[in-house]
Amino acid sequence: MAAWHLRGTELPGGEPVDLWIDGDRISRTEIAGAQTLRDSGWIVPGLVDAHCHVGIRFGGGGGESVDGLVAQAETERDKGVLLIRDAGSPVDTRFVDGRRDLPRIIRAGQHIAAPKRYIRGLPVDLEDESQLPDEVARQARAGDGWVKLVGDWIDRSVGDLTPLWSDEILVEAIATAHREGARVTAHVFGEDALPGLLAAGIDCIEHGTGLTADTIETMAERDVALVPTLVNIATFPDIADSASRFPRYAAHMRDLHRRRYATIGAAREAGIRIFAGTDAGGSIVHGRIADEVAELVTAGASPTDALGAAAWDARTWLGHPNLEDGAPADLVVFADDPRSGPAVLGAPDLVVLRGDVVVRP
Repeated sequence: MAAWHLRGTELPGGEPVDLWIDGDRISRTEIAGAQTLRDSGWIVPGLVDAHCHVGIRFGGGGGESVDGLVAQAETERDKGVLLIRDAGSPVDTRFVDGRRDLPRIIRAGQHIAAPKRYIRGLPVDLEDESQLPDEVARQARAGDGWVKLVGDWIDRSVGDLTPLWSDEILVEAIATAHREGARVTAHVFGEDALPGLLAAGIDCIEHGTGLTADTIETMAERDVALVPTLVNIATFPDIADSASRFPRYAAHMRDLHRRRYATIGAAREAGIRIFAGTDAGGSIVHGRIADEVAELVTAGASPTDALGAAAWDARTWLGHPNLEDGAPADLVVFADDPRSGPAVLGAPDLVVLRGDVVVRP
């Protein structure tokens, strides 16, 4: 394997840097004879999509074929996403770990839901909530340190979003995951499921459009992370339009959408750690991390913080290194400052994964 050299401006520090790639590792020490790949540009650790479903069929739910999920992973990679937290998949993607040319995936196992309370074909449906702790243990062992609960969904008998689980069973289930060494996250659109999940010790909330002053305060106190998936939340009006049989639910979804930036902005101002995730898969096409970063800026984050939510900060949160000496050689280079907007961030000039150049001009 060839040795490479890169020179550019390293983010987030903004300082000039020389990096070498020795095999599949980054070196901060000069390697004689290394070939220079770039002598200018902006160097960023491999981007992260912290809520990305590799293995869900686009447009209809259910599992994707092997060729289809490989194409999804390649789309992410070509946009510079080299680390994915797969927040629930109905198919086994472990074979991807043996592909040097595909992003690293951190899995959360399969979604856990109740019958008719989530998208058909995706979750493990539990007939009785007493089964939840045992199922959480199974999914913790099947994943890579994460478990994904469906916290709320439309209850057609009520005509609006309601929680799926009692507060008591959540305490037992999340404690079970923690004993297995796994963190727990949950899909939550509305307000009512949040207090029980937070009281039970959950580690992360997905979407979070129903956050209130009280639940924001609790998340901040307990250092519960938030992945708002704003490019998904943009679809709420369409969801409402398709739910005319449930006017209360439709109005609720429109209201959650209307105040989305204020909600996420309040969470940020309270000190909640926020990470970028697109919810790609199902109804969201893959390869939109640049759009999600732009949405975080619209919600009040600085361009540097928004990019960090999809790069260095997200990698640290997920337990993966950045551009330290000896770290895996997963990095992205841009000709212009990627904080300048999605047109630049969405079109990397060079992508290096496991020391291999996988995208170049």
